[in-house]
Formats: sequence, C-alpha cells, structure tokens
Amino acid sequence: MNAKIQAGAPMPEFDLPLVGGGSTHVGGARDRWQLVIVYRGKHCPLCKKYLAKLETLVPDFKAANADVVALSGDPLEKAEADKKDMGITLPVAYGLSTAQMKTLGLYVSNPRSDAETDRPFAEPGLFVVNPQGNVQIVDISNAPFARPDLDAILRGVKLIQEKNYPIRGTATV
Repeated sequence: MNAKIQAGAPMPEFDLPLVGGGSTHVGGARDRWQLVIVYRGKHCPLCKKYLAKLETLVPDFKAANADVVALSGDPLEKAEADKKDMGITLPVAYGLSTAQMKTLGLYVSNPRSDAETDRPFAEPGLFVVNPQGNVQIVDISNAPFARPDLDAILRGVKLIQEKNYPIRGTATV
C-alpha cells in the first residue's frame, strides 16, 4: 500500500506536460494556492462530469488566488481528445507515472479490460496546496464514486484564507 500524504506535509514536486503545450509544476512554494485534481482518465465518464463542474468554477478559484490543474496518467492523445471532447479550457496535464501516483499516495487500479484502458491508472485525488507548498486539504479515493464537492472546496479555500484557518488533521495523539 502507498504511504498517504499527510495534511501539512510538503506537496511532492514534479513537472508534467500540458495538453496544448508547455508544462505545469505541481507543488512547491509559490505566491498563489494550487488546486490539483487527479482524474482517472479518458475512460471514466464520472471524471468527465467532475471536470465539467471544475471548469465552471475555475474563475472562482482564480478569484480566490488559487490556480487549478487536472492531471492523469493518460498519454497525450487521450488527454488531448478528452479536453477537446469536453470543451474545457482548464489546464490538463498528462503522463502521470505510476511512481508519481505512488508518491502522491493515490490508489492505483489495473484496467478491467482493454476496452477500459491500456495501463494502470490513478483513482481520484484532490490536493489543495498552500503558498508555502504544503498540503492544506487532501482527499484520496479508491473509487470514482467518492469525490469531494467542488463548491465546498471553493468555500473552504476562501474560509481558510479569510480566517487564517489552520491545517486540520495534524494531531499526533
């Protein structure tokens, strides 16, 4: 089993290529917050609904000083087709390796058949990274059916900033 990222821990840092060119840097200190959404890949209809919802909230996250990126283990061709088919404009990174999935503490599944996909893939994950590069909020699921409500995450990010709300879940009792 993968070690799960602890709340308050530094977010692992890595670069991934973006659909449309360029790359994104995940983790690390920055002047803005970062919302990192890991999705299962092109084969997942629930991911499409989740990313469509995320797309509607990107301006609100930006207004809350948070950059948004979605990433998966899909190759460029699948990520590119997915982004085009969904008509989304949010940054979509691709090529998340199984080693990176494990570093993030994600659950990894094997495809049920070749019709599903052709490689192991990450189950959903959500990470809110504060400007210091630490994980402020973490949600890791082992199935596509359990994902945090994005409106609630947005409200939480705003509240954390307004009230200087601490990172929760760090007690060592």
